[in-house]
Amino acid sequence: MDRHALRSYLIGFALAVVLSAIPFWLVATHALPAQSTLLVIGIAAVLQVLVHLHFFLHIEFTTTPRENLLALVFTVLLIFIMVGGSFWIMFDLHSRMAL
Repeated sequence: MDRHALRSYLIGFALAVVLSAIPFWLVATHALPAQSTLLVIGIAAVLQVLVHLHFFLHIEFTTTPRENLLALVFTVLLIFIMVGGSFWIMFDLHSRMAL
């Protein structure tokens, strides 16, 4: 492993630890209201995904072949449908159970 790759992994690891520690700290200390904490956790999660894609999987939007980017976009679409569908079902069940 060359120095550049090791440096990239270490930077990615440090960013991943920081992006994981921030939500843990917010939840443990109740430093923000619940809505703000959820927003920060969501933003940290998205940043965490981007850090992993860039520093660990070495996927970049300029040098990665088009097929890989299309597979990545399709994966994001599937995850969005699954998560969105799950929330839709849970909120629908919650509204039906509240009656």
